[in-house]
Amino acid sequence: MASFPHRHRTRLLQRLAALGLALFLSPGAGAQESPVQADPTLVLFQNVRVFDGRGASLSAPTNVLVRGGFIDSVSAGAAAGPNVRVIEGGGRTLMPGLIDAHWHAMMASLPKSVLLTADYGFIYLAAGRQARETLMRGFTSVRDMAGPAFGLKRAIDQGIIDGPRIWPSGAMISQSGGHGDFRFPYEVPRAPDAPLSHAEVSGVGIIADGVDQVLQRTREQLMLGASQVKLAAGGGVSSVYDPIDVSQYTEAEFHAAVEAAENWGTYVAVHAYTPRAIQMAVRAGVKCIEHAQLIDEPTAKLMAEKGTWISLQPFIDNEFANPQPTADGRAKQLQVFAGTDNAYRLAKKYRLKIAWGTDILFDAKNAARQGAILASMDRWYTPAEVLRMATSVNAQLLALSGPRNPYPGKLGVVEPGALADLLLVDGDPIAHLELLADPRNLLVIMKGGQVFKNTLSP
Repeated sequence: MASFPHRHRTRLLQRLAALGLALFLSPGAGAQESPVQADPTLVLFQNVRVFDGRGASLSAPTNVLVRGGFIDSVSAGAAAGPNVRVIEGGGRTLMPGLIDAHWHAMMASLPKSVLLTADYGFIYLAAGRQARETLMRGFTSVRDMAGPAFGLKRAIDQGIIDGPRIWPSGAMISQSGGHGDFRFPYEVPRAPDAPLSHAEVSGVGIIADGVDQVLQRTREQLMLGASQVKLAAGGGVSSVYDPIDVSQYTEAEFHAAVEAAENWGTYVAVHAYTPRAIQMAVRAGVKCIEHAQLIDEPTAKLMAEKGTWISLQPFIDNEFANPQPTADGRAKQLQVFAGTDNAYRLAKKYRLKIAWGTDILFDAKNAARQGAILASMDRWYTPAEVLRMATSVNAQLLALSGPRNPYPGKLGVVEPGALADLLLVDGDPIAHLELLADPRNLLVIMKGGQVFKNTLSP
């Protein structure tokens, strides 16, 4: 540069400066354009076949756009913009997230002896791990039907841990000696000023005798955040003191709980197997019967007339049966198993509103089989009927909580405006329902528009 005449050196510097300015102003000329970052609230499922939660077949290949936690559009014309995250479906099945209408988030995976004696911190940590595993099995929503799930729900909702949406019932309300009485015999009789038992303090079950106590305990669960309230109306398989045939509570006591729940805009569900227990609850205004395996024809007819839901579980003597450590418990279990086929027959005959759930208790191995238990429903229904039950039909039951519904919005369907709880399945679950038994077949799991699992290549 020093050997250049001054005028040439000045002209060269001017040209270099102009070239640098041009390069700076033109991203295509020498400078790479910064990549546009995808908006995490915009996700396009491209080239998927949709089970919409209501139909009996898959759609033609289409695209589903998710925006801000909701389904924005379902259309073959939905296209990816520059900031949309694209998930290439490759013709696989996109369906709503699964819903378990009878789940026990705090009690599914630990033995009963541990739940009744262990430190609360340990129980919550175990439940937190199970919550994530539940979501990873494709269950994006659960209706929790007894147990201290309020704190777990809050942790999930705040993003502290991963897990499904939870509709909590809180502690199951039970009469003395009923299905929710976990006291030891030496704690009876209980003095008027005696402290609550361990199970009552922890929020598993709470004892209430008489209209006034039922009112109080119902209102307490609603205060704590119950989306619906559960009472024990009859004997249980896993409970210690009551035979299956025992009926629990009077119509007046049921009505007290129903009235308190209705004052909060929600409803009462009850644990019951037998006609007498079911009929008393239905006459008092209870909206959902859990189990009902020993139902008879007049009872099914009464439920149909009242529009009462039946939340049935596929209880038969197979590998999914809740373990029973005593001969008495096993005998009660076999009695329930014997009624299951007839219960489904009557439910279909009278066109009852039928929900599906697992009711897994005290067994981590069974909890891991949640999807397999769903697949076992093909004993009574077609795969499409099973899928509808575990998506759009169960979602209708969740919505029965009205203003106490913690997650307002449409669930269980793939349509514009619905909450974006979605599964991308490697195969056709209508043709092969057993696909849902193996979580490895769930390639993408989304809840509220957030992707929690994606095994596909970008």
